[in-house]
Amino acid sequence: MAETKEQFETVIKLCREIYEKKLKDYGSSWRIMRPESITDQILIKAKRIRSLEIKKESKINEGIKPEFIGIVNYGTIGLIQLELGFSDNVDITYEKALELYDKHITETKELMYAKNHDYDEAWRLMRISSYTDLILTKLNRIKEIENNDGKVSVSEGIDANYQDIINYALFGLIKLTCE
Repeated sequence: MAETKEQFETVIKLCREIYEKKLKDYGSSWRIMRPESITDQILIKAKRIRSLEIKKESKINEGIKPEFIGIVNYGTIGLIQLELGFSDNVDITYEKALELYDKHITETKELMYAKNHDYDEAWRLMRISSYTDLILTKLNRIKEIENNDGKVSVSEGIDANYQDIINYALFGLIKLTCE
């Protein structure tokens, strides 16, 4: 488990560095995004990953690694938006945006550690393409929940699905970066 924690910290650091750089470039412009728009943004990234996995060719000089980073960061933004609600303007500081990112990525990472204990690192036996398919499945679930005004009867809510999406993307990044 020590290796897993180290690998998670490595890829989370990579994602946070990109988040921080984009925050410097654009500020917290994402604050105006409604949850459905964040879900669709993640969907676009996951569909591109799947397309690249199937076609085995990219016409844009970016592979799947930046898309997984984007999924982690948009998933975390989604969790922030669920907590704060969307805004009609940029209403949080750079420092607050980093604080909220760290809070939600830490909670998500801790969830993964608990699940990893129970599942005995089964994710290491999976293919990256399976993470992609699971992310797309979770996105379809989120869209159904959003279409039902956030109501569920027995299923996990949007936040739990975002956390699973983030963790699947982090698994993919670990396989692409650390192994």
